[in-house]
Amino acid sequence: MFFIGIFDEAGVSGTTPRLEIQNIIKAFGGRPVVDNVSLTVMPGQVTCLLGPSGCGKSTTLRIIAGVEMQDSGKIFVDGELVCDTIYRVPPERRSVGLMFQDFALFPHLSVADNVAFGLTGPRAEKRARVEELLGRVDLLRYIDEFPHNLSGGEQQRVALARALAPRPKIMLMDEPFSGLDNRLRDEIRDQTLSVLKEEGAAVLLVTHEPDEAMRMADEIALMRAGRIVQQGAPYNLYNKPVDKAAAAFFSDINVIRGKVQGALTETPFGQFLAPGVPDGTEVDIVIRPQHLKIDLDRNGRGPHPTPADGMPARGLVERARYMGKESLVEFRMDFDGSILKATVPAVFLPKPGTPMWLMFRRDRCFVFPSRTGAA
Repeated sequence: MFFIGIFDEAGVSGTTPRLEIQNIIKAFGGRPVVDNVSLTVMPGQVTCLLGPSGCGKSTTLRIIAGVEMQDSGKIFVDGELVCDTIYRVPPERRSVGLMFQDFALFPHLSVADNVAFGLTGPRAEKRARVEELLGRVDLLRYIDEFPHNLSGGEQQRVALARALAPRPKIMLMDEPFSGLDNRLRDEIRDQTLSVLKEEGAAVLLVTHEPDEAMRMADEIALMRAGRIVQQGAPYNLYNKPVDKAAAAFFSDINVIRGKVQGALTETPFGQFLAPGVPDGTEVDIVIRPQHLKIDLDRNGRGPHPTPADGMPARGLVERARYMGKESLVEFRMDFDGSILKATVPAVFLPKPGTPMWLMFRRDRCFVFPSRTGAA
């Protein structure tokens, strides 16, 4: 499915968002599904709506496309209002391309006719546009084939070419790669991103996979329960999560509970700063497995930590697994019997029961009040 529009850069300022949505609210049966969502996407920018299933990502996309009506809020394209609760530009006039995970190709039409379906104008011009796009997605040799003769990855590229053919100002993509196998997915994502950047459309991509968002997006909007809880560059969301749940969405985490006294939290790994947190508050100290440091040399005799590493704490190996690019080692800690996970970028498979000392850098952990981001 796709929508047709005319691409016209005239009069559009380089600082004007290609897409802007303001305070969008949508409820079903009295339950808010999209709750006061606002964001902007610039020309040529790829923004990802990232979050778990049911958080409102796809509904937001459908509202922007015009196939769902918001309860309140406004949508602008190139600074011009296209929809509020009174005024509404029809979907086919919004210059929006839309891609779904099921590709939605017409089985009775050839590849060429699928791509040309939304085009108008002289036959020769339409054919030239079709050949141009199929060439860019490396499918020109299949121009006269039918969709059922193509692989899943090839069908996805035809769907991309079809959505881009009318030169939409905005491309909306709803989990477009989820039907592909993992090995093929990365290749198709990279090729898709290259074509989208060349076209200069503003792209809003919906996904529940953080790896996909990190790989494709210039900016990520992390959604939870209908709201955008954090928005920014992928680096910032990964390295400066707003709460424990945001940190956990991007990777496995280890959590150590502590209590604040005098802006410090005492733990088996030493003291950690908790500025601005009232005394007596319980906090969660969050550390990613790749930042947990294993003493590989002294093997349980106790390392000599640097100040940045904090104090060492001992644990026994619970189990170790080789994951292909790294090894995942789980430790049962002496201080409370909890399990902490560490990753090592090599083959490292110590036997269960082996004692080892662990440390982690204070500048690689996050400290949140324990209620923040709780499930």
